[in-house]
Amino acid sequence: MVPEEQKMKLLVIGSGGREHALVWKLAQSPLVKEIYAAPGNAGISTLATCVDIMPENIEGLAKYAEREKIDLTVVGPEVPLCKGIVDLFEERSLRIFGPNRAAAELEGSKAFCKEVLRRAGIPTPNFRVFDQAEPAFNYAQTTKYPLVVKADGLAGGKGAVICHTKEEALETIDQMMKQKVFGAAGEKVVLEEFVSGVESSVMALTDGKTILQLETVQDYKRIYDGNRGPNTGGMGAYSPAPVASDREYDRVIREILVPMVHTLNSEHRRFKGLLYAGIMFTKSGPKVLEFNVRFGDPETQPIMMRLKSDLVPLLTATIDGTLEEAAENMEWDERAASCVVLTSGGYPGKYESGYEISGLDTLDQAIAFHAGTEKKEDGFVTSGGRVLGVTCLGKDLSDARTQTYKELEKVSFRGMHFRKDIGERSHPK
Repeated sequence: MVPEEQKMKLLVIGSGGREHALVWKLAQSPLVKEIYAAPGNAGISTLATCVDIMPENIEGLAKYAEREKIDLTVVGPEVPLCKGIVDLFEERSLRIFGPNRAAAELEGSKAFCKEVLRRAGIPTPNFRVFDQAEPAFNYAQTTKYPLVVKADGLAGGKGAVICHTKEEALETIDQMMKQKVFGAAGEKVVLEEFVSGVESSVMALTDGKTILQLETVQDYKRIYDGNRGPNTGGMGAYSPAPVASDREYDRVIREILVPMVHTLNSEHRRFKGLLYAGIMFTKSGPKVLEFNVRFGDPETQPIMMRLKSDLVPLLTATIDGTLEEAAENMEWDERAASCVVLTSGGYPGKYESGYEISGLDTLDQAIAFHAGTEKKEDGFVTSGGRVLGVTCLGKDLSDARTQTYKELEKVSFRGMHFRKDIGERSHPK
């Protein structure tokens, strides 16, 4: 038993399904006394006290953490990390999980990320960076296709477009650089060689010395079955991801994560937190498509379902530089987990919200992690594009998938959309 006076007050920053999964897992720790969430969501409010402070308001969050004597803050989304929330908290001697601003630039700027990859000698598709539209148009006229056009800055997971024709590329560049559909994020673009293979998300904790890989996971970014349609924030995920061999995943650690951490350290950008590599396993080996600097969404949902160990010591060890010792106690459920995201009709474009959600109280094998919901007197209504992530464990991937789809049939709201191929091992990439 942990004495009451030694238990911790936690603050989780964010409002999505990822944060609900983190709060759900943290709430199971005997080390935790209270959890606060800023701003949280309707699902999170059943486990934590929600505080009306937005993730972008890093000064307000720091003041709150000081006032409430928060022992540990866990940052969910990328925006506060890129704004320097970790630097601000550390200046005030507040413990916080996540990389500082200099290290977070790895996600904050795709151009910066690609240049670091080049300096570190890490395999990545060939690319060119442009900060003016006309040279980008000229390059798009002469290069081979397909071509990937990426907004440099943060675009909520929607800033990468695979263009199959010159016309598509020219239109996409125009939208990003001239029409500014992603605002300042599209002032600079990365034009990248298209590579084929099987994609997987590799997430690892690192304290700047030790790299501790979490269980393998694969997410689905496109809105429609068969990976068709525009990119979204994520339509589902499953773990473990049998898309590559253990040997290939070991290569990712050895040839990608280790040199990335070493290179950042050498450039005075020591990385402490969650390092997330989007990997394409090609015929010539693994290549990095992107790096993120926080837990993935919806990858976190099945990962937290499978993590048997207490999450709190792993986070504090990452902060303290003692991850090597903590790693010995990390334990995983051998069962598989599957998460299917339910979205509002029209997402990732325009969608309507405020529709009643029925059936949540009938789920008995699944956990519905809330993303875009609001609590009303008589239940929940939709309030966002991604609404819920229905997540199940199963004895294997096939069983987890079957259970998840069986359970989500109990849930409904007007315009509800979901992919029907999450967890199919043979889906096209």
